[in-house]
Amino acid sequence: MSRSFPTLFGLALFAIVIACGRKTPQPSSGAGTTTASHVAASNGAVSTGLTLTTSDVAEARVVPLTDAVSISGPLEPAQTVALRTQINAIVSAVRADRGTRVRRGQVLIELDAQGLRGQAAGAKAAIAAADANLSLATQRLENAQRLLSAGALSPMDVKTAEAQHQVAEAQAAAARAQYATSSESESRARIVSPIDGIVSNRAVEPGEAVREGNVLLTVVDTRTLELRAQVGVDEALRVRPGATVVFTLDAAPGETFRGRVTRVDPRADPGTRQVGVSSSLTNNQGRIVAGQFAHGRVLTGAPSPQVVVPITAVSGSGEHASVFVIVNGRLTKRDVVLGVRDEARGLVAVRSGLTAGERVLAVPVLGAAEGLTVTMATDSAAAQAPSR
Repeated sequence: MSRSFPTLFGLALFAIVIACGRKTPQPSSGAGTTTASHVAASNGAVSTGLTLTTSDVAEARVVPLTDAVSISGPLEPAQTVALRTQINAIVSAVRADRGTRVRRGQVLIELDAQGLRGQAAGAKAAIAAADANLSLATQRLENAQRLLSAGALSPMDVKTAEAQHQVAEAQAAAARAQYATSSESESRARIVSPIDGIVSNRAVEPGEAVREGNVLLTVVDTRTLELRAQVGVDEALRVRPGATVVFTLDAAPGETFRGRVTRVDPRADPGTRQVGVSSSLTNNQGRIVAGQFAHGRVLTGAPSPQVVVPITAVSGSGEHASVFVIVNGRLTKRDVVLGVRDEARGLVAVRSGLTAGERVLAVPVLGAAEGLTVTMATDSAAAQAPSR
């Protein structure tokens, strides 16, 4: 037992010496970097820098802008008429379809109303009979008056003739009134256009039964288009009927159209505290399709120099509007007060919070945050760099 312990101790010491003599292999520098990158990614490490191109950055500059109130909404025809039937009938003919240009007074739909036509014809015949009876009563009254002068007829007989004449007059008037009513009812069997315009909707086909109040056709006059918008009370105070409105259309980027303010509502909506503003746009050539969305600027003053940035540089709106400013190579989020918007040029005025010459993020950039360092990439490097 005393000899075995030194033996075991010697073997253990020999094993330790052998282990210490071996060199642990070192990873290459590339393998170490890859590992570090994976570790950083697995630990959720966030980059503290942002590489931008020249297209990502814009400089606040001073340009002349006209003070204006912004409005937007669909451009609708100034006149839209829904043609309804006033009687129960069967549609016998439809003489206009969608897209048909029509004139005022043109017959568009005919209804089968034989009963109404019969009533009108009977009422016309009743007028002829009443006129004949009145003529006879008039002759009798004249004869009675002559005989009374000659002493051949009593005053009572004359009064009887006068009464019969009055009855005949009343019957003739009643016949004419009945004919007018019947003719009006007969005219309801013909649906005519009350305006010059274009048929925008057709809801019936020949042979269909329609009831009083049914919409048969819709006619619109697109020679004048109207935009109805809501603005704040403070902005409404700056708008006057007749003011110039510059319109831009989503369907015609870069092009502007001019119209006029037609009316400003005299009171604010009690629910929204907004004031209605209506403006019109002449469309005699029919180039602008009604119903499309438009942006408008009601010009309320003369052009004046203002600090502007691209509209795309602004995040939020109203009291929560802000931009990212590049200060000493770092991003700083700054609240701004906005002014006039020029949709045609894609610019918005900044009344406070920014000065001319400062650089801002022109477009939303993925990963932009307060305090990030910013480096500018050259055009060639930006072209080779992978997209963010």
